[in-house]
Amino acid sequence: MKAIGIDIGTTSISGVLYSVSSKSLIKSLTKNSNAFIQTENFWEKIQNVEKIIGVATEILNELLTCDVAVIGVTGQMHGIVYYDKNGSAVSPLYTWQDGRGNLPYKNSTYAEFLKSSSGYGCVTDFYNRENGLVPVSAVGFCSIADYLTMNLCGVNKPIIHSSNAGSFGCFDLEKNEFINGCKEIVTSGFKIVGKYKGVPVSVAIGDNQASVLATCKSDGVLFNVGTGSQVSIVSDKIKVLDNVETRPYFENKYLLVGSALCGGRAYSLVKDFIRDIISEKTEITDSEVYQIMARFLERVKTPSITADTRFAGTRADKTISGSFSGVTTENFKPSEFIASVLYGMVEELYGMYESFGEKRACLIGSGNGVKNNKRLVEIAEEKFGVKMEKPSFNEEASFGAMLYGLIAIGKFSTVSEAQQLIKYE
Repeated sequence: MKAIGIDIGTTSISGVLYSVSSKSLIKSLTKNSNAFIQTENFWEKIQNVEKIIGVATEILNELLTCDVAVIGVTGQMHGIVYYDKNGSAVSPLYTWQDGRGNLPYKNSTYAEFLKSSSGYGCVTDFYNRENGLVPVSAVGFCSIADYLTMNLCGVNKPIIHSSNAGSFGCFDLEKNEFINGCKEIVTSGFKIVGKYKGVPVSVAIGDNQASVLATCKSDGVLFNVGTGSQVSIVSDKIKVLDNVETRPYFENKYLLVGSALCGGRAYSLVKDFIRDIISEKTEITDSEVYQIMARFLERVKTPSITADTRFAGTRADKTISGSFSGVTTENFKPSEFIASVLYGMVEELYGMYESFGEKRACLIGSGNGVKNNKRLVEIAEEKFGVKMEKPSFNEEASFGAMLYGLIAIGKFSTVSEAQQLIKYE
């Protein structure tokens, strides 16, 4: 038996073909979607839905074989696309990065008025409704992953998993329903939407939940660093904490998630700073700059400069800015600044983990930041006080979507049973 998982990321789309019988990855593909649409509004981050669906379907068709049992789908959370009565997209994808929710509204902002965050679907929809931007033919909205399942299965209305619905904001976790009048169909179970070329397609799930499902068992804490970064644990409880979200998970459990808005981008900002200086004299690639930064890191064990890497603020307070402290004439060096940023990234996530109030026995690492930066892993291990385990495969979210699909078709009966397929390095 084989299964496929598809993950629609912010800049790229990935897919995996996995052999359940041999517990091995057969093939994986990743392609850039090149879907961002340039606009005159600096705060607007939207993408071309047709391009995204085209690339996702292309990857799926390349992976599809005659003995695939299920197709699992996941993708970027929070963002929304409007669809009409025929199930066709009538808007671009308003991504999680979209900033319209931070624009002024009644002595506040649109996001603050809804007690939510900019980039969250219900905030985006609220702004669009208030400003006459919702397409006349729109009958609802969904995530881009939900829309892919609609498109593949030829249905005109999505079944939205609670992991995606919760990412829109204005969602009651206990009742599993929206609190703003949205009538979308929401499920918290393991469901099939329909079929694509005769193969069952499961309900799309949030990429955070998919990554946790694919990597982190109940006794673990997931440390994920990519463009953004998150620290997550599975919990039996709903908790209200500063800068921490409780998100729907599976089997009546929840994810406690701390998200750093800048995350891995903080290290990328340092890379851009150094590249800009060098480029005044000669052309240099990002890879070459990262190699230079790695050599600088070898000169510093523990930086004496302290970096606050909240350069993009926090979900609770966008006005917060990052900073460097403890700078002296002796430590004003590239190596100190580079190392301090890595330490700052880890400190921010560890602080969120501590606020969960629930300790976990093992540390699981995922994301390109973990895969490509050995020093970051060492700092995290030092801070969390435990050796980091890393999945033996690269596309965690795709793998998690595939696991969800296998449970949905009855191959496995529980999450823990499906997670027996997980392998660590």
